[in-house]
Amino acid sequence: MNSKPFLQHSLLATLVTAALLTGCSDKAAPAKPANGPMPVTVLEMQAQRVPTTIEVMAQTEGARETEVRARVGGILMRRLYQEGDAVKAGQALFQIDRAPFEIALAEARAKAQQTEREMNRLRGLAEAKAISQKEYDDARSTDAMAQAALRQAELNLSWTTVTAPVSGTTGRAVHSEGSLISTGTDSLLTSIYQTNPMWVRFSLGEGDLARLPGGRLDKKQIRGVELVLGNGQVYGQPGKLNFVASNIDTTLGTQALRAEFSNPEQQLLPGQFVRVRLLTGERDGVFLVPQAAVIQSEQGALVMLAGPEDKVTPRPVKTGEWYGKDWVILGGLQAGDKVIVDNLMKLRPGAPVAPHAPGVPPAGAPSAAKEGAAPAAKG
Repeated sequence: MNSKPFLQHSLLATLVTAALLTGCSDKAAPAKPANGPMPVTVLEMQAQRVPTTIEVMAQTEGARETEVRARVGGILMRRLYQEGDAVKAGQALFQIDRAPFEIALAEARAKAQQTEREMNRLRGLAEAKAISQKEYDDARSTDAMAQAALRQAELNLSWTTVTAPVSGTTGRAVHSEGSLISTGTDSLLTSIYQTNPMWVRFSLGEGDLARLPGGRLDKKQIRGVELVLGNGQVYGQPGKLNFVASNIDTTLGTQALRAEFSNPEQQLLPGQFVRVRLLTGERDGVFLVPQAAVIQSEQGALVMLAGPEDKVTPRPVKTGEWYGKDWVILGGLQAGDKVIVDNLMKLRPGAPVAPHAPGVPPAGAPSAAKEGAAPAAKG
């Protein structure tokens, strides 16, 4: 049997099938556009003067956190405030059952009146030498103790109305109405937080302290204190240090500090996590580069430049601290360098780019007017 015609037919069928598939593929796939320079946004570097800072995590706390405790025991009858509301010093917060203390006061008053009458009666007899001086002195002592007991009974009755010792914002009530309150460890009723001013606690580690002159913190070195909120915004009120620990924590190796911030609008709440920024001085001749434009590699930090002939040029840089949303670049850049700040994942060293300033459309891009214009209708 001759297999040559069969092979010829098979080869012809294969070629026809490949041609059909190629034709379908050409119709389905769009024509690949010619490669051109990648449009990129660049920032032209200019040397600047920026403050030197140390920024660390911190937590807010009320300038004064006062416990409100019962000074007499009894049944808690009423809570006289709304939890979480601001209260004034002396404002009534809780009412403890008054009845037992009213009875005790009546007894103490009757006893004091009796001892006072007895002392006055014996005074005349003592002056007339009808009784010994000791009897009169004993009567005076008994009356003094009765008057003191009366005063204590009056205080106990007044303490059944528990008032705010300071002004501030109230916390959650520890006991509900009907609870039996004692004067021991169970006497806590609530707490009051003074939030204006607000205190902020934080610590500096060994690395932070090493950046300061002499490796230690001196209040005179601090030119200002700023608070950075969770959304990255700087709090509108400046702060000041009001406590610097005189020792280093031997367990953590940190130095404790505390700053004070005015809080008139109650924007800050106790227990809030924030960042404290200490302004320690100024540094000249540095450059600011957006954080997203600095690439961290195994060899260190680098940026991409639109170099000569508008080609991508990697440049190693030495970074300092953050300043707002920018890196402070201490070395590696010169005035006039064009740092690329977008499309970084698409760039390759030596690739051509079309640089443009922020907010300026790339060269050759259609204008908004042309893009939005509709073709004129034909009459």
